[in-house]
Amino acid sequence: MPFVTTADDVEIFYKDWGPRDAQPIMFHHGWPLSADDWDTQMLFFLENGFRVVAHDRRGHGRSAQISDGHDMDHYAADAAAVARHLDLRNAVHIGHSTGGGEAARYVARHGEPDGRVAKLVLVSAVVPIMVTTEAFPGGLPIEVLDGLRGALAANRAQFFRDLPTGPFYGFNREGAKVDEGVIANWWRQGMMGSANAHYAGIKAFSETDQTDDLKAITVPTLVLHGEDDQIVPIDHAGRLSVDLVRNGTLKTYPGFPHGMLTTNADTLNPDLLAFVQS
Repeated sequence: MPFVTTADDVEIFYKDWGPRDAQPIMFHHGWPLSADDWDTQMLFFLENGFRVVAHDRRGHGRSAQISDGHDMDHYAADAAAVARHLDLRNAVHIGHSTGGGEAARYVARHGEPDGRVAKLVLVSAVVPIMVTTEAFPGGLPIEVLDGLRGALAANRAQFFRDLPTGPFYGFNREGAKVDEGVIANWWRQGMMGSANAHYAGIKAFSETDQTDDLKAITVPTLVLHGEDDQIVPIDHAGRLSVDLVRNGTLKTYPGFPHGMLTTNADTLNPDLLAFVQS
């Protein structure tokens, strides 16, 4: 399997499909998943002539289950190692949830300085910050995040069943069409990774203030967010982040959940393609 070794000697798994001379699109997955969460989008863009790349974050999927480095700085540096190893240029970076935070930090600190990035898409992303702070009083109480940590430590397998069965895909809403295959695939991806990485990742995705990252980004940026996102509320994330980037556009989707890339791929994929081709 293809791996790249980072500067701190961590093996990162990646997928690289399509013509090497085509414009690359690099995908950044959410917590606690893997590159597999992007399969629908990767196949879609592959059929439309693009080169598609996705990697498993350290401690997730098939990447090394190391004990440390589970923070946005290392996440972004790992993504940069993949992009440099494959020499991706004029790339569009698309990040979902925690992957949105990773993509934003990568673009701000590595991608734009290296001259490798054409555009950025933030989907249901955790930026600028999730936890309540003095600067962002509308965020989640720390007690909510402590509850996630407690549930993971007590019974990760059950927690990783409950989250996709409930709020992640909006399957807890009245009248929702529950997809058992989607739930099982979420569980499969989560359980492939390291409990330690997932536990530490909660702090990384919720308590990292990425205001400066967003302000530093100059490439065209599309922010997509579901209006019924129960994981990363739109008013605290999507609407705030688009005001912080210099060249941002916000598109929202009434009734769509946090995992809308899966449940509503038929709507999201054409919108992503239109932005990439614009």
